[in-house]
Amino acid sequence: MTTKSALILLLRLGVSAGLLIFLFVWVDVDFGTLWPDDGTAVAWLGAALGCVVGSVVLAALRWKQVCQALNLQVSTWRLIWHNFAGQFVSSFLPTTVGGDVVRVSRLGKDTGDRPTSFTTVIFERLSGWMVLPASIFLGLALDSNLRSLGAATRGAFIAAVMTLVVLLVIIIAAGNDYSGRLLARYESSLAWVHAIHEGLDVLRNKPREVGRILASGAVYQGVLVLGFWCAAHSIGIEGFGFRVALAFVPAVLIVQVLPLGIGGLGVREGALALFLGELGVPREEAVALGLTIYALTIITSLIGLPSLVFNTASSDENPVEATAELT
Repeated sequence: MTTKSALILLLRLGVSAGLLIFLFVWVDVDFGTLWPDDGTAVAWLGAALGCVVGSVVLAALRWKQVCQALNLQVSTWRLIWHNFAGQFVSSFLPTTVGGDVVRVSRLGKDTGDRPTSFTTVIFERLSGWMVLPASIFLGLALDSNLRSLGAATRGAFIAAVMTLVVLLVIIIAAGNDYSGRLLARYESSLAWVHAIHEGLDVLRNKPREVGRILASGAVYQGVLVLGFWCAAHSIGIEGFGFRVALAFVPAVLIVQVLPLGIGGLGVREGALALFLGELGVPREEAVALGLTIYALTIITSLIGLPSLVFNTASSDENPVEATAELT
């Protein structure tokens, strides 16, 4: 790991620790008293865990749709296997990039086509970002009360609009012929933009395949929102209906990927406290929800450990070193 990467890691660790300390001081409550002791909490937690595990599988199925659209043939089970491995690496390294490095490396080894494998991972990620704003708008449209919550409504709306603007700029910049010629000269330094350009060149004539990718992304997003909803029920949060989750969970997911902490830790909990506070949800319950989702994600990530042990990445790719370079 380079000195720069080490400093960035220490900074992000410090940000996560600082945010968590602030939240615990701000909340000042015994979290052990939040979960009901009548047995329902365990059932709701089990359902939430099932949703988180299922979301990783559904993400692999979305990846499968992208592979098919880009004419890359690979077994669905291999993609699921690689996805859990990537999830494990992303959870225990300081950035989600490490998980994508593993996925690209392994898919490239399976297919013998590293460039297209890289493109499929980029587009699988991109399709997810396209669905998040749609979920926010849908949730706000379904419940008029959610459109008048002041800072929470404005925050969710701004997150959706900014995401759409960034996506639009990326697609326009990467999708035209001039940028294609320019990217051909700087492919090594702008690899991800070049991958989007190459993918758009193929997908622009496949609207049906694009629809399938977006549909699978919507199902994935729905299950992840359902996981938050079940986790909220395990804590006994009142007023956290599915439409609330549909509107605000994607906004939280957008905010938590900001490169401020480790695995969104602290950022996610703070965002939940701010969004749900407008609904009258106590701060301690909102923070507990974020920590519960984080714990369930870590548990789910452990499923990927056997994949790392019994099926190492290709010999020319070290996910730890690659991640250090990319961060």
